[in-house]
Formats: sequence, structure tokens, C-alpha cells
Amino acid sequence: MPLDFYPVLCYNISMMNDTKTPQTNVSTTEYSLQQLEDKCATQEQKIQELEAKVHFYEEQFRLNQHRRFGTSSEKSTLDQIDFFNEPEQATDAKAEEPTFEEINYKRRKAQGKREADLKDLPVETIEYRLSEDEQVCPQCGEALHEMSTEIRRELKIIPAQVVVVEHVRYVYACRNCEKNDIATPIITATMPNPVLPKSLVSPSLLAYIIDQKYTQGLPLYRQEQQFQRFDVDISRQNMANWIIHGANVWLSPIYQRLREYMLHEAVLHADETPLQVLHEDGREATSQSYMWMFATGHIGRPIYLYEYQTTRASKHPKRFLEGFKGYLHTDGYAGYNDIPGVTLVGCFAHARRKFCDALKAMPDKTAISHTNASEGLEFCNRLFAIEEKLKEFTPQQRYEQRLEQLKPVLDAFLTWLKAKKTQALPKSAFGQAITYCLNQWPKLTNILKDGRLELSNNRGERAIKPFVIGRKNFLFCNTPKGATSSAIAYSIVETAKANGLSPFHYLKYLFEQLPNININDADILDSLLPWSDGIPTACRVKKHH
Repeated sequence: MPLDFYPVLCYNISMMNDTKTPQTNVSTTEYSLQQLEDKCATQEQKIQELEAKVHFYEEQFRLNQHRRFGTSSEKSTLDQIDFFNEPEQATDAKAEEPTFEEINYKRRKAQGKREADLKDLPVETIEYRLSEDEQVCPQCGEALHEMSTEIRRELKIIPAQVVVVEHVRYVYACRNCEKNDIATPIITATMPNPVLPKSLVSPSLLAYIIDQKYTQGLPLYRQEQQFQRFDVDISRQNMANWIIHGANVWLSPIYQRLREYMLHEAVLHADETPLQVLHEDGREATSQSYMWMFATGHIGRPIYLYEYQTTRASKHPKRFLEGFKGYLHTDGYAGYNDIPGVTLVGCFAHARRKFCDALKAMPDKTAISHTNASEGLEFCNRLFAIEEKLKEFTPQQRYEQRLEQLKPVLDAFLTWLKAKKTQALPKSAFGQAITYCLNQWPKLTNILKDGRLELSNNRGERAIKPFVIGRKNFLFCNTPKGATSSAIAYSIVETAKANGLSPFHYLKYLFEQLPNININDADILDSLLPWSDGIPTACRVKKHH
């Protein structure tokens, strides 16, 4: 008992024994007790609040430590607890031993993977023969003959090299007209138009620079150093100007045509990621801009389009998707809400990630299989397991099976979420996982409306990942015009890859064709789109099994 409480208690007892004590003194004493009780209650509340804050900070610390030093995989590891008990769990004394049948036969060795991989590559043959003087038998002195050959195969790499190409166009005139007529016709041989007049850049050089930057993630300053090792001085400023011209003048019509096709699709995916642009009018260099990404679903033509915008405001997806009527997969960001004619579909991969984070933030991993977070994770895993079985189904079959198999799990999951919400601390990692699922539930359950939809927005996250990786190398864009050209270049490169094309060869083909056609003719542009039958075979990547 605290010392300061003891006199008050003694005084209170003495006052109770003294019946002559005025009522006002008892009231004063009772008021003092009430103050102490209120003070204790206030302190108890503060202690609980501080404990909750400490618990929250500990969770965040453990989670950040795991993000920095732990594995990034979200695969469930709950079964790892029973790894060493597997023989005991799987044993069955009644199981019969397998029987074996001995078969002897000879078969011709099938063509191996190495031969299959090399069959489409050009072959350079180097032959090693004995000279005529050496073609003599060391035993009897008679001439030797070619009995057989031994072949050893190697892959030879021919590094990139820079060659000057001179385009010489001849001009013709008529000597007879020169002698006898006043006017002499002059005829000039046709020559393809350049990518950029009065410039050294060729279709192959521009395609190479764009491919290196946007496919391989090689910044322009490194390419500048690479060209210097080729004894060629090409500044990064020149390369940047070439990219902006090539993207905004020649690739932009292809980009706009792809967007027209995208808006006619029934299912799209969307995502966005930060981007720093140094020289934006009226904004500081440290201001945060955004790269938006829109992709088609797994049914239909693969199209991936990127768009640079200064903010993350909802007006940007509304403007880009104007005219689109269908389903849009997102990660739950509110900026996609209220797009006319669009039904949003939530991402169970994000919901699952929240429960994974809650598990990673736990201090004690020994009872991981009995925690609330693992129960939430198990619900998500069951949904993905069902979806995996439906992968090869038609959209109509998938729609029917989801109503039969997926809906009961979703109903049970929702009941569990509502029950756990009253038990979870709102700011804890587990509480945030519960809140996210409940807030996104109408969007998450839209998966049941159409068999063409997917359980997650992983397709969108995979599509934006190449830009995120490239951003780690070049860090920022210098100007808005450069950011716009980068968005167009990424769109062409990623769409080409998704359609089985080599980005370099496809870009080279586009830069050869586009300056010499009517880019306002939609039919001509369609013949240059990645899925067109008119794309040369040289642009296509051989499929590896």
C-alpha cells in the first residue's frame, strides 16, 4: 500500500467511528478517495496505451528487420515444423512393396536438349586436317585416308561492334535531253528515310540504345562508357535526345494504337509506382511523380502500357481508361474508385501478404501454426489452392466451379474476419490484416462474377517490376519529356516481350519501317503491332521448353 494513501485510510476509518463528525468531512474524504481511484484508472489506461505502442513498435521493428535481412518469399512455411517427422507421419505398415518388372531392350538415343537449342543458330566450321606430308602411315609408309571425324562444339560470342554505313544515292540524267532539249529530267534513286535527319543515329543504333536501357537496365552514362571502349564518342545527351525523338515521334503511334486495342478488352490490371523527375515546372527536384501501368488480362492479346504523371490523383486513371467498360484488377488503392463503367476486383495476394507480415512480426515462432495470423493465411492458401486446380478450365467452367468451391471458403473467411476483428488490436499487424480484408471485401468477392478474372493482381505487379528494377539503375528522369518517352519505350519493350518478340530486333524493324509509311493509317500500323503475322521471323524468340 502506498505511504501517501495510509493517512487518508486511517482518517477515513476514524471518521466512520465518530458519529459526531460533520457530514462535510466525510464528503471531503470520499472525494479524496475518488480522486485516487480516478488517478489509478488514468494511470492504468496510460500503461495500457504505452504497452500497446511498445507492442506496435516491436512488431514494426521485427517486420522491418525481416524485410531487410529475411527472405522476400511469401510461400507458407507452416509445414516446415513437421519436416523431420515426415517418415513417422507417412509410414503405413499395411502398404505393399512395389513390384518390379525387368525389361531389356535397345533404343536410339533421342536428340538432346543441347542439340535442340543449337539447331537454329548459324554454324561456323573450322576443319583440322593433316598436311599431305603428314598423311603417311608411320608403320608401313603408305598413304593415309580419311576414316572418320571428331566434332567438338562451342558457342562463340561476337561482341557488339560499330560500323559506319554510307548511304549513297545516285542521281541520273539523260544525255540526249541535255544536248537536244531545253529541260533535262533528273531522276534520283529511292532511299529509305532516316530515323532522324542530319544525324548519325541508325535504326539499329537507336534500337540498341533503347534495348540496353529499357530491357537490360543499362543507364546512358554506362552506355557512353561502353561506346568509348568501341572508340566511338557518343554522349549521353545525344543518346537521350535520340530516345526522346524515337519514342515521341515514331513509337508513339504504335503506343496509341495499342491503347485503342486495350480499351476494348474486358479485363485489365493496373498498378503505379513512384518516380522522381528533376526538372518539372513549378515543382521541386525532390517532388515525387508516378509511373502508372495498365495491362490486359490473361485472356486476349498481351498489352502493357505505362504512363508518366506528376501525381497519384484519381483523375489520371479515369482519363487513361476513358471508354473502357469492364473489370479492373487493383491493389486496393482508392484512386481507382469511381471510374465510370469499371468494376474493381481486389487482390487476395495483398490480403495474404498482410497475414504473412503479421506472422513475420511475431516475437515467438514456436507456436506459429496456432496463431490467428496463420489461420488467416490458411484461408488465403485454400483459395489459391482451389484456383490452381481451375487454371486449365474455360472461363465458363471456372465461373461455375468458383461458385461451387470458392464461395463456401469465402463465406467462412468473412465470418472468421468479423469474429477476429473484435479481438485484434487495430494498429497491430494482425489488426491491419483484418481491417484490409474487411474494407476490400466487396472488391475481393467480385472474383465470383466472371471466369476471366484472377484471384490476385500479381499480373500487374509483375508488369511494373521491370520499371522498378530499371529505376534502381537510373534513379530518376531528367525532364517530363524524358519520363514520357521512357513510358512509351517501356510499353513497346514489355509488350514485345509478352508477345514472344526480341525487343532489339522488333525496335530495329519499327525504326526501319515507321519513317517510310503513313503513320496515320490504322491498317498499316496494325501490320506493325507485336502480334501481327507480318512481323519478320527474325524478330521472334525461339520458345524454350
